[in-house]
Amino acid sequence: MAEEKIGIVTHYFGKIGVAALKITDGELEVGDTIHIKGHTSDFTQTVDSMQAEHESVDVARTGDEIGIKAAEYVREHDSVYRVMPD
Repeated sequence: MAEEKIGIVTHYFGKIGVAALKITDGELEVGDTIHIKGHTSDFTQTVDSMQAEHESVDVARTGDEIGIKAAEYVREHDSVYRVMPD
């Protein structure tokens, strides 16, 4: 599967399982599949919802900082890739 790097994890809120992401390239939409990869992280998940400044958003673009519910534990500086549909 083709992937494009779209951002990095900037923080992980362990008690609520939320990852803060900074979008560095491209955009991310609700429903997209992402691949999070880091030193100990390596999993794929679908983005069910996103929040920016405590408001739900459908699209995040370059420069945006968003929060998503993470399927697994992630760490700061993990890379976030958008999985391209076939």
